[in-house]
Amino acid sequence: MIDLTRLRAIDMHTHAEEPCGCHADDGYDDLQRAMARYFRAPWDHPPTIDETAAHYRARQIAAVIFPIDAERETGYRRYRNEEMAEAAARNADILIPFGSIDPARGKAGAREARRLVAEHGICGFKFHPTMQGFYPNDRMAWPLYEAIAEAGVPALFHTGQTGVGAGMRDGNGMRLKYSNPLYLDDVAADFPDLQIIAAHPSFPWQEEALAVAVHKPNVWIDLSGWRPKYFPPILIQYANTLLQDRVLFGSDWPMIAPEGWLDEFAELPVREAVRPKILRDNAARLLGLQSGSK
Repeated sequence: MIDLTRLRAIDMHTHAEEPCGCHADDGYDDLQRAMARYFRAPWDHPPTIDETAAHYRARQIAAVIFPIDAERETGYRRYRNEEMAEAAARNADILIPFGSIDPARGKAGAREARRLVAEHGICGFKFHPTMQGFYPNDRMAWPLYEAIAEAGVPALFHTGQTGVGAGMRDGNGMRLKYSNPLYLDDVAADFPDLQIIAAHPSFPWQEEALAVAVHKPNVWIDLSGWRPKYFPPILIQYANTLLQDRVLFGSDWPMIAPEGWLDEFAELPVREAVRPKILRDNAARLLGLQSGSK
């Protein structure tokens, strides 16, 4: 059980890929190596889920952790959401499991989402439009969004360019256009009770992300995928003011370690009253966490 009183932060954005380095290589290792070069990550191979949990436990940080179902678009083997849930359950004091379902799965995906929440304790869902090859406002995703909204759990969307495929020949075939956060405006309008997280400083569409979040009260922003020293001033301004209750700490582990992110965040001109909201309190409210429980 997660005890909020013992946590210094909640990281809303960590990866358990394929599954955290325990897969039969299908080209995915090449992508991981390219990303590690881009982010200057220190590891030779991505950590396992249990290693991730140990890292976070030692630092008193809880972590939302998820795979990405991008097999249709990339060919990378799908990591079963049930495996993710089982691994997180072994570390329920520190890990919060999100699932991932390709929206192209349609009604079958919607059934899976309902089952994962009801039977496996999945607490939200991760979408990666660039890796999954879809626009978030494509109507094929509506049955899945409906199921997630009905379940009362959040949907986390990758936005902007944060290094996936960067520097690889043809960008690994991945197209940035799908991850413009403006497409989330349609989703937020049609699903006003669905809590939507726009992940990352949304380069090069930062102002679009801020505009959507200010306009739609069910849209949040996580700060993962970028070192805080690179945050644009306008993002810090909105985090300090209009969006202070809907901005969330996220690292993008294992590419960015939470301790390095937190060290840099401490140097930003963020108001003292706002810091605990971004680092822990907003996420606890979004996820429905209470002291001593998950």
